[in-house]
Amino acid sequence: MKRLNSQLQQDGAPLELILLIRTLLAGCKEIAFRVSQGALAGVLGSTLSENVQGETQKKLDVISNQILKDTLRESGYVKAISSEEEDDVVPCNPEGNYLVSFDPLDGSSNTEINSLIGTIFSIAHAPQWMEPSDPSAFLQPGTQMVAAGYVLYGPSTMLAMTTGRGTHIYTLDKTHGGFLLTQPNVSIPAQTTEYAINASNQRHWEPAMQAYVADLLAGSDGPREKNFNMRWVAAMVGDIHRVLCRGGIFMYPYDKRDPDKPGKLRLLYEANPMAFLIEQAGGLAHTGSGRIMEVMPTEIHQRVPVLLGSKDEIEACLSYYKAHS
Repeated sequence: MKRLNSQLQQDGAPLELILLIRTLLAGCKEIAFRVSQGALAGVLGSTLSENVQGETQKKLDVISNQILKDTLRESGYVKAISSEEEDDVVPCNPEGNYLVSFDPLDGSSNTEINSLIGTIFSIAHAPQWMEPSDPSAFLQPGTQMVAAGYVLYGPSTMLAMTTGRGTHIYTLDKTHGGFLLTQPNVSIPAQTTEYAINASNQRHWEPAMQAYVADLLAGSDGPREKNFNMRWVAAMVGDIHRVLCRGGIFMYPYDKRDPDKPGKLRLLYEANPMAFLIEQAGGLAHTGSGRIMEVMPTEIHQRVPVLLGSKDEIEACLSYYKAHS
């Protein structure tokens, strides 16, 4: 099987980017070990503090964030970091050529039930005229990413990543500690009968999403004339991994509870990197009003509605938005 380095070289990634990715993944392998120890290492449970998102931090959130922060700051390749768990950007090397954004432990509430969790990341070029502490350096559309991916801490530790030359999936070989290519050039089926959405929020959705999901639930007796299955992991990495492996549609749409938070998912740490992966695998990534990767960020913790997955089903979903506009 092909090693990660070989695939990155084949895809034309520059040497410094390859070295940065290897450094980032070294931190992820450390997180994978901590996760695997669980209760044996006393890393489960919550802390007494909240992050900038207003969410109670899990112990593994804090540990994972610190591991990645320390690893990337010491690498020398990174000018600054933005993390879901940090209030502000973290300055690193003023001469660094890259910016890294990450959600250190997506789905961390799943640690209590030993279910799927993961790390989501994206990498972009650092504007050399900006100071490392300047958050505006991160206010770039997703089209400017040079790499993105996630590491899924499941029965096996897997990496899904793109550098703009297709989406590839790797599996961590724990016998030698390297990621080996196991699914090259992932292609998402255009059609699907699976969808993922947090149905408990149904009463807060816009009319377009209400109508779309109602027709999915109507199955073969409804206007879609086929039966759909709902799957929900409660960790974006798990749901997106399923979409990459066998197709489907993942949705976290706009809801009306808080006008200042048009979606739950963060643009920099979750929506953009997953959109890059999905698009490079032949799927579509949309907010309901436009392409996710074309959204111009206004602040580092910005949230957006998210529709990701199989091309034909995303287009079917968007037709409801058009009809209700």
